[in-house]
Amino acid sequence: MSPVFPMLTVLSMFYYMCLRRRARTATRGEMNSRRAIESNTRALPINVEIVQYAKEVLDFSSHYGSENSMSYTMWNLAGIPNVYPSSGDFTQTAVFRTYGTWWDRCPSARLPFKRTPSTFCSQDYVELAFEEPVYPTAVHILETYHPGAVVRILACSANPYSQNPPAEVRWEVLWSEAPTKVNGPQARQFTPCIKQINFPTNLIRLEVNSSLLDYYTELDAVVLHGVKERPVLSLKTSMIDMNDIDEDEDEEKYGCGMDTLNKQFSIVTLREWPTNGYFDKLPYELIQLILSHLTVPDLCRLAQTCKLLYQHCCDPLQYIHLSLQPYWARINDTSLEYLQSRCTLIQWLNLSWTGNRGAISVSGFSRFLKVCGSELVRLELSCGHFLNETCLEVITEMCPNLQELNLSSCDKIPPQAFNHIAKVGSLKRLILYRTKVEQTALLSILNFCSELQHLSLGSCVMIEDYDLIASMMGAKCKKLRSLDLWRCKNITESGIAELASGCQLLEELDLGWCPTLQSSTGCFTNLARKLPNLQKLFLTANRSVCDTDIEELAANCTHLRQLDILGTRMVSPASLRKLLESCKDLSLLDVSFCSQIDNRVVLELNADFPNVFIKKSFTQ
Repeated sequence: MSPVFPMLTVLSMFYYMCLRRRARTATRGEMNSRRAIESNTRALPINVEIVQYAKEVLDFSSHYGSENSMSYTMWNLAGIPNVYPSSGDFTQTAVFRTYGTWWDRCPSARLPFKRTPSTFCSQDYVELAFEEPVYPTAVHILETYHPGAVVRILACSANPYSQNPPAEVRWEVLWSEAPTKVNGPQARQFTPCIKQINFPTNLIRLEVNSSLLDYYTELDAVVLHGVKERPVLSLKTSMIDMNDIDEDEDEEKYGCGMDTLNKQFSIVTLREWPTNGYFDKLPYELIQLILSHLTVPDLCRLAQTCKLLYQHCCDPLQYIHLSLQPYWARINDTSLEYLQSRCTLIQWLNLSWTGNRGAISVSGFSRFLKVCGSELVRLELSCGHFLNETCLEVITEMCPNLQELNLSSCDKIPPQAFNHIAKVGSLKRLILYRTKVEQTALLSILNFCSELQHLSLGSCVMIEDYDLIASMMGAKCKKLRSLDLWRCKNITESGIAELASGCQLLEELDLGWCPTLQSSTGCFTNLARKLPNLQKLFLTANRSVCDTDIEELAANCTHLRQLDILGTRMVSPASLRKLLESCKDLSLLDVSFCSQIDNRVVLELNADFPNVFIKKSFTQ
C-alpha cells in the first residue's frame, strides 16, 4: 500500500474528530451543528465587521475623579476618544484610584489572602456596554498615559439593554496576561490577540493591575470590533487548536469555576480504594499543612481522589481564610450553599466583586452568614451590588466578632442601611469608599465603634458637614491610625484642629482634593505639630500648600514616608530639600504640576536622594 494512504487515513480521522467536537458542543447550545458541518464543504458567508465605541460605563471598582464631575472618572471611557493619540496627564481620561505598590506599603495596607491563584492579579475593573451584540474579533484599548495596566479582558453573555434577563450569565475570558512593565508613559493602542467565543456580546469588562506602573494609568476609549454572525471555523482558512480534540477541555479549563466546584463539593460517594497510599502514615496535622498551599479549586479536585483526602479537603480548618474573589464570575447561591458545612470556622472571607446580576440573592447570602458568621473577623464585600439593608442587618446580627468590614463601591446600599453598622462595636477597620452613607448614620457608627483604627470615607458625597464628623472622630476614635477623606468637599480648619487634637496616633491621612482647606488658616501647620507619627500625607491638588507647611513637616514628621503635594504653586526647591534631608524614610514624593518644581529640579533631587521616588507628571 502506498504510504500516502495511512497519512490520508490519519488526516481523515483528525478531520472527523474536529467535526465531532464542534457538533457535540452544539448540542449544548453553543452552535448549530448542521452549520458547523456544512460550513466546511462550502464557502463561508461574507460577514461585515462592526466597529463601535463604548456606549455606557455600567460599573467600576474605583476611579481617581469625583462622583459629581467628569474629570479623571471612568465615565470618560464612553464614546469616542477625547485625547488619543496625544500623551500625558489629561482630565478627560479614565483613571483608577491607585498605582504602584505605595498603597501596599502604608499603615492602612491589608494583609493579603492566602490561596489566591497566581493567575489572578486583578486589582480594579470597569464594565462597558456597547450598542450592538457581536462576536468579538478585536478589542482596541486606547491608553494615553503610563500604559500596561490591563491584565484581563472578559465578555459577558448578558445583554444589558435586553428587557428579558437571561437564565444564565456567562463570562468568558477573551485575553489575560500577567502585569508587564511598559517602557515609557507614551500613548498607545493596545490590541491583544483575543480568542473567539460562542456567544455574541455587548458587555466587555477590563481588569487592571497597576502595581508595576510609575504613575496612574489613563484610558481614553475602548473599541469593540465584531461580526453579527458567529465565525465558523474552516479547515481551509483556520488552524484548529489541538485542545479542541479533548472532550473535557471546557470542564478542565473552568474547573476553577464555582459552577463545577459546586458539583465537586457535593460529591459524597467516592470510589473504593484498597489503601490511601502512604498518606495513612502521615500525621493529620502534616497533611493539613501540605493541603493549606492548595487553591480552592485544587482542594475540590483532590477531594475526589480518596476518602482520606476527601476528609482533609472538607475539614473546616482548611477554610479559616477564604477568598472567592478570583472566582467572582461563577460564585452563586449554590456555591455558598455547598461551602456552608466547610466554613463553620471561617475568620476571613472575601466576597468582593461577587454576586452581581442576580448571582447571589439576599436570602442566599443571609443563609450563609447565619451558619458561618459567628467566628468571622474580616469580611470583604467590595463592589457587592446585591447588598441591601437586610444584608447589613444580617452581618451585624450574625457576625458578633467582626473587626474589619469593606463595603468599598457598594453604591447600591441605601443610606439608611448604614445605621446597622453601629451595632458592631468591635470594628477596627471600616471602608466606606464611594458609598451613600449619610451623616446621621456615620455619627452613630463613630459614637459606638470607638475601637476603629482604619476608616475610609473617600468620595462619600452625601455627608453634609465633615467638620462635625471630624469632631466626633476626635472625641470618640482615639485609636485611629489611618483616615481617608479623599474628595470630601467641606472640611475646614476647624475640623482639622479637632481631628489633630483627638486622634494623635494617626499615621496616615488623605486630604487629597479637599478644596475648603487653606494653608493660610494654619491647618497644615497644626497637623504637622500635632501628628508626629505621620507616615503618609496626601494634600493632592491643594494649591495653597506652601514652604512653611513643608518645613513644619520636615521639623515634626520625621517618619514621613509618602507625601503628595500635586498642584501646589507655593513650594520651592529649597523647602523640598529640607524635607528630604530630614525625613530619611521618605520613599514617595509627588510634585506633579508644582509650578516651581521643574524637570531640572527633579533631576537634581533624584541625584542627591536616589532612594526617593520623585514624581513629576506632564501634559503635552
